[in-house]
Amino acid sequence: MTGKVLLFLAVLGALMPLQAGAQSATDMAVLRGLAPVTVLANSKEGNATLAANYAVTGGIQTGAIRQATLLPFPEQQQQALRDAFITRDNLVELADGLGTTLGAAWLARAHYIDQTHCTNLSQSVADVIAYANALTGMNSNSGKFFFANATTDGNAPVSAEAMEILRKNKGETDIFGKSYGFPAGAPGADAYGDSRPFQTEPSTSQILGLDYFNIPADNTVYNRGPMTNLINSPSFPSGHTTYGYAGALILAVLVPERYQQMMARAAEYGNDRIIVGAHYAMDVLAGRSLALYDMAHLLANDPLYMGLTIKGAPATTDFQSAIRRARADAIAILQTSCGNTMQDCSREDTGRLGNPAADEAFYADTQTYNLPVVYPSNANRKEDVAKLVPEAGYLLTIAFPSLTLDQANQILTETEGPGGGFLDDGSPFGVYSRLNLYAAAGRAAAAASH
Repeated sequence: MTGKVLLFLAVLGALMPLQAGAQSATDMAVLRGLAPVTVLANSKEGNATLAANYAVTGGIQTGAIRQATLLPFPEQQQQALRDAFITRDNLVELADGLGTTLGAAWLARAHYIDQTHCTNLSQSVADVIAYANALTGMNSNSGKFFFANATTDGNAPVSAEAMEILRKNKGETDIFGKSYGFPAGAPGADAYGDSRPFQTEPSTSQILGLDYFNIPADNTVYNRGPMTNLINSPSFPSGHTTYGYAGALILAVLVPERYQQMMARAAEYGNDRIIVGAHYAMDVLAGRSLALYDMAHLLANDPLYMGLTIKGAPATTDFQSAIRRARADAIAILQTSCGNTMQDCSREDTGRLGNPAADEAFYADTQTYNLPVVYPSNANRKEDVAKLVPEAGYLLTIAFPSLTLDQANQILTETEGPGGGFLDDGSPFGVYSRLNLYAAAGRAAAAASH
């Protein structure tokens, strides 16, 4: 096979559903959490958000809307093209968030030899990555066809329990396709529903450059093929963004000194999906919320998330212990490579993520993408994290163990982003859509140091 064909197969494998059949308990939790997208056409506020989603997405993709990107826009486009590949097995494409020195140390041990073969930092690190990616990826993939046409794979109907979600909230599928004039099966549209921006937007800027493997490419070959063909892959939610935030959180809890930078890298990775024309802003917000929700439950050792048999991942019954083993291995390897303490090594960063003010400004740009409020009652009030989603605190306590869960949840509450967005309908899942882990990690690190 040619290198391009191997790369296509590798990426396609990352995008395909990881588990067939009826929805799991974790799938169902995520489907309920993301279901507010299905009712947007039923209200004035929802329709305004759908219109803004279309406009904001197109503006970001073409550069008409100027964001506080970490690189000048032409360079950010090149980064977005590289980010089209998912380094699922070892997170190496995200590891530049660790800084110049630690990122290079990670790359030296964990890298892709070619498009289908890679190394990892250690077996314990590989196991943590595999389980988290498999579970979050399964939940993300479950959502794609459910929200497109209420199936598991485009054809097989979802369970009666899943269909009840749509019946109960009077929601509809294919919300993007119907709203943007490309309903499922129409000329140029996704056959199943929720056509992507490169199909619905009036124009998409072409990005020419080198992809992750230094192969000459453009965003068209990663959207329409042959590298990856997304023409009949429903848009909502963004699987790349789910991977980006889940992977960044793993790196953040392994190397807490770089927690904030890893959140900025996750935001960049998700935003890059808009820049290449593959996803809407709402897809990215959904992928982020899904990843934070799933990772919080994993880090909390939620029994529903433990011991699952998922293709491509070793089952774990104690994710917290698995993280501790992985962190011990990571610290030993990275410190040896750096020749100094983690604290000192983490400060060595001359890359694009080495400017805290720039990181913060960019992260803020991606918190809501300035989409309108859909639920005004939640817009101007803090939602009590400890009361509504107490497990969320584990996103911080696993990284900063001197904090209590109550302290962590208080920090998450105090640093929440704007409320009332399209997912913030009052549900526990909706709280995750407004968590600001960049701000929270900074506050947690300061508290832990005293």
